[in-house]
Amino acid sequence: MTGQAATDRPSVLFVCVHNAGRSQMAAGWLEALGGGRVEVRSAGSAPADTVNPAAVEAMAEVGIDLTAASPKVLTSEAVQASDVVVTMGCGDACPFFPGKRYEDWALEDPAGKGVDSVRPIRDEIRARVLDLLDSLGVEPVADATPLEEPSPPRE
Repeated sequence: MTGQAATDRPSVLFVCVHNAGRSQMAAGWLEALGGGRVEVRSAGSAPADTVNPAAVEAMAEVGIDLTAASPKVLTSEAVQASDVVVTMGCGDACPFFPGKRYEDWALEDPAGKGVDSVRPIRDEIRARVLDLLDSLGVEPVADATPLEEPSPPRE
């Protein structure tokens, strides 16, 4: 891992436009699956007023409570303080700092969708968070939020 902050924990920042759906679900998964061994942040380039209710409901189904989460504005300081910056459809709005690890996750935007349409997005984010934990050398919490029915494999 490169550029870790002053703590011994890696830090990850999830960024999407409204910080109301994808980035909030990713932060929830990373907090649950990382077991406190990763510093988690999320922000948006144009934050919404509230977290998407369908995202809150979909995450509640797997035991992750996003009811206290609130969209936050993206700052250069948050990017600088993070080891990994994961963008989700924010385009060029995310500030770039040399030496940071950036990943862009092409995920469907859950805005305006019902919970049935948000579940597959939630499940894809979980799989990507597990891959991210592996790349950071952090073993996921074994009993954290198992999915009741795994999504069918992608072709």
